[in-house]
Amino acid sequence: MESFKILFTVIIFSSLFSCAKSEGVGGRASIEGKVMVDNINILGNIVDSYEAQDLEVFIIYGQENNTHNDDVNTSYDGSFEFKYLNTGNYEIFLYSDCMNCAKGQDSLISRNITIEDSKEIIKIDTIRIANFI
Repeated sequence: MESFKILFTVIIFSSLFSCAKSEGVGGRASIEGKVMVDNINILGNIVDSYEAQDLEVFIIYGQENNTHNDDVNTSYDGSFEFKYLNTGNYEIFLYSDCMNCAKGQDSLISRNITIEDSKEIIKIDTIRIANFI
């Protein structure tokens, strides 16, 4: 009976302390950012800019994956946040209008981010997307 208690204790402690958390949800870190839209005329000049409201922003957990794991929509002021992330590597991406892309395709805008501290709050620079008018 005593050996059973010791074995049980060893199994519990090893399962609690040997788990390495991979990228994804379950942590206390977050990534915050803001998206601005630049209205661009036919000459390529920025006519005006505004906060991107209700625009989808995507996130990929880790580097082995190329499909998005989650997404959020920007708020009324263009801000977005991915919460409860573990340490590791992430890619934030969204799409922008593209004047020179074939067949009306959008261009991809992405940011690679590494969270190193379990409570880290990463604030990325404002992401600017184009809207051709």
